[in-house]
Amino acid sequence: MTKQTEKMMPFWLALIPVIYLTIALVYVLRLLHGDPHIPLVSAAAVAAIVAILQGYHWEKIRTGMINTIKISMPAILVLMIIGMIIGTWITAGIVPTMIYYGLKIISPRIFLLATALICSIVSLATGSSWTTAGTVGVALIGIGRGFGIPLPMVAGAIISGAYFGDKMSPLSDTTNLAPAVTGAKLFDHIRHMIYTTGPSLIIALILYTILGFKYGSKGLDMNSINAILNGLSEQFLISPLLLLPPLLVIAMVVFRVPAIPGLLGGTLLGGIFAGLFQHRSLEEIVQSAHYGFVANTGNAAIDDLLTRGGLDSMMWTVSLILCAMSFAGVLESTGMLKAIALKIVSFAKSTGSLVAATVLTCIGTNMIAGDQYLAIVLPGRMYKKIYDDRGLKPKNLSRILEDSVTLTSSLIPWNSGGAFMFATLGVYPFAYLPFAFLNLLNPLVSIFYGFTGITIEKYSDEELKSIKDSGEGEFEDIEKDY
Repeated sequence: MTKQTEKMMPFWLALIPVIYLTIALVYVLRLLHGDPHIPLVSAAAVAAIVAILQGYHWEKIRTGMINTIKISMPAILVLMIIGMIIGTWITAGIVPTMIYYGLKIISPRIFLLATALICSIVSLATGSSWTTAGTVGVALIGIGRGFGIPLPMVAGAIISGAYFGDKMSPLSDTTNLAPAVTGAKLFDHIRHMIYTTGPSLIIALILYTILGFKYGSKGLDMNSINAILNGLSEQFLISPLLLLPPLLVIAMVVFRVPAIPGLLGGTLLGGIFAGLFQHRSLEEIVQSAHYGFVANTGNAAIDDLLTRGGLDSMMWTVSLILCAMSFAGVLESTGMLKAIALKIVSFAKSTGSLVAATVLTCIGTNMIAGDQYLAIVLPGRMYKKIYDDRGLKPKNLSRILEDSVTLTSSLIPWNSGGAFMFATLGVYPFAYLPFAFLNLLNPLVSIFYGFTGITIEKYSDEELKSIKDSGEGEFEDIEKDY
């Protein structure tokens, strides 16, 4: 095979796979009532054909796909382990115990507010939105169902709280990745995020309080709640001791035990507690870890609530992530994402328009690449020189990356974040999207600050001169780098 000459990808060619994917997703999801997998795979094929016609060698495209999939492997492993945790924790009575006490203790009027606050605290302690949703989130979905509160509202409150901690905790991988990509310092980055995330969280909590009073003030069907409580206590031994595994998993994450061994430890604890407290056989424990727990209580509400979990339940999501990563790998390795970003940047003349362009690029990359890590790294690399050239400190860019990437990943069904939340909470991302208030507000607040200049910090003339003299900054125009 003769050596091919790779050409700079023109903007209009880079748009072809994106436009195709958009049309294919709308057609398959809305009209055929299908799943996003085939549109993503076919869009990857379209992108590969466009790249080959531009002179890109298939080997480079294939390598780009594989390298991008490698980036998602830790997330896939965590996803599979969370499935096993849910299965064993239901079998052990851990999730039923959390639901039981939640229905007993939490008032319906403050339930949505309490949900957002509880998830904020847990995720701030663990630095993980996925761990939060996969443990206390599953229980809170059950409590909300018992109270008769619409599940999209409950899922929205869970996700708002879970992603607050994921964004603000120094233990979070995204919180460390964003400043690493832009050259900001970790705690400068976290302090700078308080200005956008703090007001967004306060507004979100107010909205959850208003919604809670609206739905919690309605007459509760105590008969159905009592039926759930009685059904849980008849099917499982309910004990405060069963709250130990979630607390231990949170403690392991707080004390920096790596996520995968820490979560595997949670699965093992679930199996041990299932044998000790519920007298489950080894066969039942293994079956629940692999295939999930199947409830047969005779109460449809309980059966629907507790029949979930297991390694197999996550395979739909794993396959979706692999399809999305394949598409993203073609676009990234062939320069299509770069071509689109450069076009957007050409319209960003003021600081406000630059911030807005960054936010839109990040959200677009989240949608196209299907992974929040890629959506932080790629725009971060592309915009770093521009922010330097305009005298904007790196913590501005690192904050915007998190405001727009971390918080919108769970709102996109084919993104790894949205796919995980759907698999874990059982609520489709487009259903809970209108109620994920923090996730919706934070990018808008970031754009507002960009246009008003609030908390947008610039280098002084002395600092700029010092950086240029030391050679630490690269202030040339971005087009020269490409």
